[in-house]
This record gives sequence, structure tokens and C-alpha cells, in this order.
Amino acid sequence: MTWTNLARAAGDSVKYLASDEAKRSLARDPYWPKWDSPWWHMALLSELGESKLIPVETAKALAASIRATWKPFFPKSKDGIPPGEDAYRLYGCHCALGTAMQLLSSCGLDPDAELPFARRFLLDSVLPDGGLNCETDAYEGSRKSSIVSTVPALEAVLYCTKRPFTKEEEAFLDRGAEYLVAHKLFRSTKGKLLKSEWLEPCFPRFYDYDVLRGLSFLSHLGAQRPVPWREACGEALEIVGRWAQSDFKVTRALPTINSLNHENGAWKRGKTAEFPLLKFARGGDGGREALSREWRQVTCAGRC
Repeated sequence: MTWTNLARAAGDSVKYLASDEAKRSLARDPYWPKWDSPWWHMALLSELGESKLIPVETAKALAASIRATWKPFFPKSKDGIPPGEDAYRLYGCHCALGTAMQLLSSCGLDPDAELPFARRFLLDSVLPDGGLNCETDAYEGSRKSSIVSTVPALEAVLYCTKRPFTKEEEAFLDRGAEYLVAHKLFRSTKGKLLKSEWLEPCFPRFYDYDVLRGLSFLSHLGAQRPVPWREACGEALEIVGRWAQSDFKVTRALPTINSLNHENGAWKRGKTAEFPLLKFARGGDGGREALSREWRQVTCAGRC
């Protein structure tokens, strides 16, 4: 797609976000359906560096919907979810909440004021290895974290704190960084490759992960705190360096999967259509500029 097509697709999303249809969607749920509720339009505009196009009233409506819908805590056992409650709709997870905090911040809002429970939600969810996990089983079973669940939460605390960090927040960030460094961003602590797709550039990411996302967090944190990320993540730096040689041609995007859709007054599983801006972003070239800009920030960290 051309730049003209991008502008048209972005314009369609902005028009939708200002519409009564978007307001009705947020009144029903802050997140569902994937991939065509206001959440996804706003998150994608933010990833493209176009948060200024998001109507502030719609971003505030998103926050209000989260406050009205999600429980202010993460259920760390299956017993923590009462029988009959919809776990998919009523309980947010770390990657979703971390995304929401960053989205609101990118729109000029204070995520701590808009989502007063969010920061505590994240800080209270650290596992013994220093990360977090969106699966309740991890808190009463494996006790192992997920990189995908951990990084958005770390980003939210790092990027959405406009004051000196508390001791607890410093510990949260340091332990999270140690967790990522111990895994070299994509390996088990025993050196096994965790997921081969993390070695491919992904756009839009939303809550998903690739090694550039991990490098970006570590480089930003390393500009403020002593983190030996360059020494530990040399392999990841080489991988993304090869992406740069191909001008960050995007080879991976989140798959379109079944969603919860609101039909005839009830929530049902089914497919959803992709909106024009998402089709553009998935098209291979949509993320080049965003990923290239992120890589420049990583390579410049601590040196520029």
C-alpha cells in the first residue's frame, strides 16, 4: 500500500474512534472483539507513532470501560475465579494491562489516574524468577514466567513513570531485566531456543514479542540503571542487525484468530474482520519505519 492508502486507512480508524459505534463498543467491553474494537485501532495507531490522531475522549472512554469491567487484581489460582464468571472478559492480564497503560500515556493521559489499580496489579504479580505470567497455573504450579507476559508490564512501569521510581519499582525493573538477560531474550536458562518466531520481526506486535522489543526495553532501562544488556544480548543484537540489512521487512504478524463477538445480546466465539489500517500494517511494509526507528534508538542508547 502507498502512503496515500496508509493515510486513508488511518483516517478510517480515527473516524471510527470518534463515532457512536466506538462508544457503544467500549460500553460493552474494553478489549473484545479481536481485532476490530476501539482497543485495537488505538493500539495500532500508537505503534505506528500516531497517537496524536487518537481522540482523547475515546482513550478516556477505554479507561472507564476497563475500570468498569476488569477486576482490580490478577487471579493467581483457578479458585480465585468464582464459578460462572467470564474469565476472558472480567479479568485483565499483565500484557493487556501493560499495553493499556502505555496507550493511555501515549495519548497524554496519566495511566495511574485513569487506572488506579493497574500499577499495583503488576507489581504484585512478580514470580520468583523475576518475571510475570498471564496463566493462573504458573502461580500455583510451575512458578515460571513468560517473556510475552513480562515485557509489556516492565515497559508500562518504565515508560509510564514520570517521577523518580520507588524502591519497589526499581526492584521490579531490575528483577525483570535480570530475568530477560538470563534468557538472552529468547533462550531458556539452559540455552534452548524458546520460540523461533521471536527471531523474526513482528508488526504490529500489540502484546506479542520479538527480540527487538526485548532489546528496546533493556536499552531504555540501561540508560537509567546499570544493566549489562549489550554483553549478555550480543546474539540478539546480531539477529536484529540482519533485519536492518533487509530494511526491516516484516515477516510475521499476529494471526487472526477466533474472538469473542457480541451477537444478539450475548458473547460468542467467532471470527472478526480486519480493519483497513490493520490490513496495511500486516502488509509487510507497514512496520518498517516503526521498527527501524526502534532499532536506531537501541543502537544509540548510551552513546548519543
